[in-house]
Amino acid sequence: MNFLRSATRTSVRVPSTVFANSHARISARWISDSLRQKIDQDIKSSDIVMYMKGTPDQPMCGFSRATVQILQVQGVDFSSQVKTFNILEDDDLRTGIKEYSEWPTIPQVYVKGTFVGGCDIMLNMHQSGELEDLLVKENIVSLE
Repeated sequence: MNFLRSATRTSVRVPSTVFANSHARISARWISDSLRQKIDQDIKSSDIVMYMKGTPDQPMCGFSRATVQILQVQGVDFSSQVKTFNILEDDDLRTGIKEYSEWPTIPQVYVKGTFVGGCDIMLNMHQSGELEDLLVKENIVSLE
């Protein structure tokens, strides 16, 4: 078969041995109803909820540290406006929050019960001014 003809083929035959010898496992894990209810309650328990590695005073990863610093720069008061959960203390929460939000990384930030994103999203929003706009709109910080 010439190159042009092979490049324009619309279907490809895959030998059945590719699948017959495959040792790949398909696995899925669903979050339990009780954990889902707990997370539902938790994310509504404060203006800002953050699932992170460590604590705001002692973050255990650079992304968690950066997210804490971004919120501090925005003028968020951690003592009264942010509730944090250390996912390193609870393995079910660590995997469950990722399934709950359908977001694969930690930290995760929720504002007024709505998932905002992780460190990369928070940084982009901070740099563009969108984070300040959101925090002002939700009456978490005020324009000075």
